[in-house]
Amino acid sequence: MRGLAAAAFGLVVLGLAVFLLGHRSGDQAPVREAVAAAPDAEANGVVHTSIKEVMQAIVDPSADVLWGAVGTIVDNENGIQELRPKTEEEWSNVRNAAIRILEGGNLLTLRGRDVAPTGTKSETPGVELEPAEIAALIDKDRDTFDGFGKALRALGAEAVKAVDAKNTEALMDIGTRMDNVCESCHGAFWYPYVSGYRSPGRSPAP
Repeated sequence: MRGLAAAAFGLVVLGLAVFLLGHRSGDQAPVREAVAAAPDAEANGVVHTSIKEVMQAIVDPSADVLWGAVGTIVDNENGIQELRPKTEEEWSNVRNAAIRILEGGNLLTLRGRDVAPTGTKSETPGVELEPAEIAALIDKDRDTFDGFGKALRALGAEAVKAVDAKNTEALMDIGTRMDNVCESCHGAFWYPYVSGYRSPGRSPAP
């Protein structure tokens, strides 16, 4: 039994040595095979998630982290409490959120995204436009929409620097400006006639 175990161990070691030797000598066959087996993105068309999904999965939860990281709470029982990250892990969490906001701004400016998944309807008809109407407005005023995305990206970059400096005052200011950017974008494209950004008599259709 010991002889069989030793022989089996020897084969494993030999196999590992051959594998490592092959990679060190430039044998990239496994990599080439994996690449060849992958779908051809260019041929099949690149699949993008919608603006709504990017907001729900990346931007909104990351903004909530930033907004909740610093601030002041007035509590009748505990008095005034100043919120701020206390541990390196908490600071790292805020920094990661800032990076997601930065990259979320990039993702929003990427052309070819639908406004929302197929079949999505306005949750507040008469207030928020339907996805097709929002898409028509974005197509007609793309520079403005991209401007909001770039502003979000810039605020994310500022937030990363503020976290690195552990500057809570800067983070509070960034959070306020980020809220303004988000609300302005929604007012311009999601409920522009209620917000007064656009004339109610002007159709969003191209």
